[in-house]
Amino acid sequence: MAENQTRMTYREKLLQANREAKATVVALCVTIVAWIVLGFGLAGTGIEIAHTPIWVIGGTIGTWIVSLICCVVLAKVVFKDFDLDDEEAEDER
Repeated sequence: MAENQTRMTYREKLLQANREAKATVVALCVTIVAWIVLGFGLAGTGIEIAHTPIWVIGGTIGTWIVSLICCVVLAKVVFKDFDLDDEEAEDER
């Protein structure tokens, strides 16, 4: 755990874990919407790159890029490094 990190109560830790779980579900939904838009949404365009339909590229590589962006945003903005142990209970012993 980082030295400059503020101490969190057990309740705050559980709230943070809940926040991280909800943000991960949102990232999943964003990835699914991107897959639908980039895959199925581009299916009727008829555009090809290197004899490959654009919907194939969008549905695979595009979705992969969107999921990577979601992971980076989650790691940089939402996730926090903390131990789930109850430090207050350990201090009382």
